[in-house]
Amino acid sequence: MKNKPLPSARPDFSLCFLLVVLLSPFTFSAQAQQPPEPPQSTTPSAVSLTLKRAIELALQNSSDIQVAKLQASLANRSAMITKSQFLPNLYAGSGAGYTLGIPETPGGRAPALFNVTYTEQVFNEPLRGQGKELQEQAKSQKILLEDARNNVIVRTASTYLELAMVRHSLELLRKEQDSADKILAVTQQREKENFELPVAVTKDQLTRARVVQRILQLEGRQDELEVVLRGQTGFPESTQIDVTPEDLPGIAEQEGANLVALAMQGNVALKVAQSDVRAREFRLTGEKRGYYPTLQLVSVYSLLGRFNNYDQFFKTFERNNVNAGIQVQVPIFSAQTKANIALAQVNLDVAKAALANKKTEISAAVRVKTRRLRERDAAKEVARLELQLAQQDVSVFQSQFAEGRINVREVEKARLEENNRWLAYLDANFQRQQAQLDLLQTAGQLDKVWQ
Repeated sequence: MKNKPLPSARPDFSLCFLLVVLLSPFTFSAQAQQPPEPPQSTTPSAVSLTLKRAIELALQNSSDIQVAKLQASLANRSAMITKSQFLPNLYAGSGAGYTLGIPETPGGRAPALFNVTYTEQVFNEPLRGQGKELQEQAKSQKILLEDARNNVIVRTASTYLELAMVRHSLELLRKEQDSADKILAVTQQREKENFELPVAVTKDQLTRARVVQRILQLEGRQDELEVVLRGQTGFPESTQIDVTPEDLPGIAEQEGANLVALAMQGNVALKVAQSDVRAREFRLTGEKRGYYPTLQLVSVYSLLGRFNNYDQFFKTFERNNVNAGIQVQVPIFSAQTKANIALAQVNLDVAKAALANKKTEISAAVRVKTRRLRERDAAKEVARLELQLAQQDVSVFQSQFAEGRINVREVEKARLEENNRWLAYLDANFQRQQAQLDLLQTAGQLDKVWQ
């Protein structure tokens, strides 16, 4: 009896279609209940910075300051090498060698299986003078760290202030471009009506082209300053930095004599020169005391071996040997000491001469930069008055335009002149700020400005 084959299973498409139709509303409602994914924002983040905050961030992120700190640490470690000879030093060692005759090492000591040596300088004035010189040079490196901080402050402040000026200037130039467009349009219309010559149109086109050229130049400068400021403050490239125009504190508005006195105390270059003189004095004092005796503590422990044939050369053999005492050297005649004193004296004379020159140079620089700041103040006041006069002219022209006595071209020309006066004032103010920063750095007062 043969089994009949079962009919092959076929999907019931009508039933599947019915299930899809019945379940589709629930699927759509579930999808509708899911909140849409928020679009990813590609807009760069913006950060508002004050001048003080920008300087604080620059001081935290400056690689120049990190390098100066490493150099100061290196100088301090170098000074410790000489100072360590006046501290306890303990050495242990051993060795092997061949001797023919009396057993001794190349240094003149008995061969030992094991030895321990202790040394400590107690009185060695030339060596102590070298150590004090190196310590003073390490302090000088810390002063140079202050100079690195001042350079970072000046660069950051200058970049910040210039960026604020450039952005303000761009706003004015874009308004100036609108005025130039309006003036050009009126002139072209009057030329068509035979009220103007073609040369007038060319002049207005040249004015507009110059405005566009300056806008492009300032936009390029703005990009450069933004890159520099982001690099100094540690922000990523996608960050938009907002700055506000600020004025520096008025600490530089003192009399020149007062600033000279402050510079003699706070100028970094002068501090370095003074530190160099002190270092040379320490070295000279130590070299002059080179005629004094030197005293050193010395102690040696040696563990000897009988296989070195000590019995053949000495009556008794002692396995453990200890030697302790002091080593005193009295110079009777030392040409090297005399030469060292002469060299140290010449170095001190050179350092003193350099210090005197530096004082004269800084005193003159402070006075010159004080006068320059006053000149910048006068230039800023002239620019302010010219701007005020241009603003008054604009008001007058607007009144005349409202009365129908002049056309729009005359009003826009007055506004164009006002924008130019604004740009001149911004430039004069920035030049004054630059002179003030320069004077503060020379007088050594930069840190006190933002305290």
